[in-house]
Amino acid sequence: MAKALITGAGGFIGSHVVETFLAEGYEVRALVRYTSTGRRGHLDRSPVALQAEKEGRLEIVLGDVTDPHLIDSILDGQDIVAHLAALIGIPYSYVAPASYQAVNVGGALHILEAARRRGTKRVIIASTSEVYGTAQYTPIDESHPLQAQSPYSASKIAADKLAESYHRSFGLPVVILRPFNTYGPRQSQRAIVPTVLVQALSGAPHVYVGNLAPKRDLTFVQDTAKAFALAAKAEGIEGQTIHFGSGVAFTVEEIARKCLAAANSTASLIEDPQRVRPEKSEVGCLVCDPAKARSRLGWRAEIDLDQGIEKTAQYIRAFLDDYRSGIYAL
Repeated sequence: MAKALITGAGGFIGSHVVETFLAEGYEVRALVRYTSTGRRGHLDRSPVALQAEKEGRLEIVLGDVTDPHLIDSILDGQDIVAHLAALIGIPYSYVAPASYQAVNVGGALHILEAARRRGTKRVIIASTSEVYGTAQYTPIDESHPLQAQSPYSASKIAADKLAESYHRSFGLPVVILRPFNTYGPRQSQRAIVPTVLVQALSGAPHVYVGNLAPKRDLTFVQDTAKAFALAAKAEGIEGQTIHFGSGVAFTVEEIARKCLAAANSTASLIEDPQRVRPEKSEVGCLVCDPAKARSRLGWRAEIDLDQGIEKTAQYIRAFLDDYRSGIYAL
């Protein structure tokens, strides 16, 4: 049974990746950020994870990617690392940029260095389409220039380049996996789909959003998790960057209106100035060319936006008390 370490395992995407790796037959070690509450994020509500933990197929470790000694110890004996631990909120990166460098850059460095020492067979670094900035051409392929339009995107570019350097310098078997905007059950309220759904499902007459004009290519979280499982097994992809998305972009307004429809809401959309990014930081258009993901991973998006929003709405209905309607989450 192959062994996989997954960092950021208690988070939105990470918890789905844990479930997918378990379904693929891996023995999983899951790193969840330590807090004094002892909670393990979304894994505490995952029937798949809880059952696997009872069966001894899942080990949950509490810690932090900024601790190089911890990272070195938990990489011992692992065949594969899927590194998803990161600070992700773009607005918060305007407030606390040093935190993003410590976690996103420092954490990646600790993973890469420990994997080099331990002889890990494959290291998958989770990137983001935000590294491209506003599209210079569409659809975006992996050769598109990188452009840091927020401290968050700058930190992710730095992490990607570190990964590239470790492959070129030390032969580390790294794959940079770059999802376009992921959404779905368990996503925090800071993202467009849950922020609209939470407000609408709470019965608000007005739904507050940021800039309605940008275009985004959204990928349902289970499709994203599947890409990580495929990247763990695909042959001949070491040292490569592979991104994936649906290949179709919608404006934020179109996405928001689909969310209102899924919530059976007649609320009006209000553009809230505090939710609007600085002009030169806003990414105007992201749309993926998924050709390489299809050819190298055999990946394609299976869940379209309408289906995915409906699944997300069902989840938020069930756990609406976990969210704070009317509160802007950075």
